[in-house]
Amino acid sequence: MSTISELQELLSQPRQVFITTHHKPDADALGSSLGLAGYLRKKGHTVTVVTPSDYPDFLAWMPGNNEVVVYDSRQNDAQVQEIIGTAEVLFCLDFSCLNRINEMGEYIRHAPGTKVLIDHHQEPEQFADLDFSNSSAAATAELVFEVIRDLGDQDLIDAGIGECLYAGIMTDTGSFRHPSTSRNVHLIIAELLNAGINLSDVHRRIYDSHSEMRLRFLGFVLKDKLRVLREYNTAYIAITQQELKEYDSKTGDTEGLVNFALSIEGIVFAAVLIDRGQAVKISFRSVGDFSVSSFSRDHFQGGGHHNASGGISYTSLDSTVQRFLDLLPQYQSQLVTAPLAVAPPTV
Repeated sequence: MSTISELQELLSQPRQVFITTHHKPDADALGSSLGLAGYLRKKGHTVTVVTPSDYPDFLAWMPGNNEVVVYDSRQNDAQVQEIIGTAEVLFCLDFSCLNRINEMGEYIRHAPGTKVLIDHHQEPEQFADLDFSNSSAAATAELVFEVIRDLGDQDLIDAGIGECLYAGIMTDTGSFRHPSTSRNVHLIIAELLNAGINLSDVHRRIYDSHSEMRLRFLGFVLKDKLRVLREYNTAYIAITQQELKEYDSKTGDTEGLVNFALSIEGIVFAAVLIDRGQAVKISFRSVGDFSVSSFSRDHFQGGGHHNASGGISYTSLDSTVQRFLDLLPQYQSQLVTAPLAVAPPTV
């Protein structure tokens, strides 16, 4: 763990700053990036935020969004390589391994600038010069707030910066219902309220801005694709490329699906497996003691948090689902005795 004085020295004069976050950024990824960017610009730094892919339209309201560079290997690879190569400071937010940002990972690995990691995922890769990782934090936006505060600049957090950070904390805590919602989280939210953030507006922009097709897609998924395996206290959803196409699925439309599966009474382990063409992307969630971070790391090249993780498979959707199902028997004892598992009603 690095010290705040090291970062303070690094930022003691205006710098060329690069900020990036993980593939398919969510509200914590983009919110922490744009919140940090807004702060650093106030301090006189020249800042460029680059995302390794596109992100949901419901995040486009965040201040600074219009200046984000979305990396596309076919269109702006040379531009992004130049931005990374000339940056004096490179902030990596909300991811723990460089493979989470695809091609950009190797560009950053070999970049001459000072690399700074701010993240809350488990088992970070040792690539950064300064590391502010804390896996007990609820969100990377929580850590960004603490970094700004510890640098002595909390008074520079205005409503715009604050709403970016609030969006990250709100979503990564499941609207403050996950076990990661600590006393510290609520104290930070109180400080963000003092900065003038509008909680209801942020919530509405993120959770109440769905397209009609997204809702119809959700209805289809819950009616026809949800599978419940009571003998394992497990539920899963598998979605094909054709189904995504039929419902004109956009980036962000599948976000949160796994939580519906996990919300079923008695379910301890939930998964959503989506055929994205080049690979099957997987989201895992759990309650209680069952570690989806370990499960995804051991079997699907993934990782993340104890109760929320992701994985990937380079075989077909059908074979990936079968592999997932074949693994469940070896975890049955853990799943049926998990502390928060509720036995299904008897009839």
